[in-house]
Amino acid sequence: MKALVIADRNPTINLVETVKNENINLLVSLGDFAREELLQLSLINSIPKIGVYGNHCSGTYMPEIGMWDMHCKIWRYNGFSFGGFGGCVRYKSSPYAIMFTQEEAVNLTASFPYVDIFITHCPPRGVNDEEELAHQGWDWLRDYVLKRKPKILLHGHTYPNESNLVRQLGNTKIEYVHGWKIINI
Repeated sequence: MKALVIADRNPTINLVETVKNENINLLVSLGDFAREELLQLSLINSIPKIGVYGNHCSGTYMPEIGMWDMHCKIWRYNGFSFGGFGGCVRYKSSPYAIMFTQEEAVNLTASFPYVDIFITHCPPRGVNDEEELAHQGWDWLRDYVLKRKPKILLHGHTYPNESNLVRQLGNTKIEYVHGWKIINI
């Protein structure tokens, strides 16, 4: 199954044409888009569209473009289970930004079951994250990955160097996306 995954900046490709020309089966958004950047996704009706909001998202555009918000939800497709968590670690006070404290995130995900593919805006702690609070990873997600062992974790949000990119945590393959990437699941 081929997934077109987008994250953190307006994709430099025509999403509609890419879905058609690359035989994409699933479109996944990892967040941090303005509504206007993704309006073209409303033209894609031949495949499912799932995503999570990032900390810079309005938190309202997914229904308009026919995308399902995966935050704290599970979905099954083509024999795979998907789960998701949006936002990032709270680093400032804002009524608009989608952010949670580490403790709030733990409470929201305490009983989250195993999924094959986990989609998240913010990575697990120690995986392609930074010490600065705005780009720090989730403590709970690191524990979740090591305990539940999803096959793949997709994330955006941070800006790691290619030379020190973490691609594996325990048994889980890590896929970092900035812009867009086609991933075989």
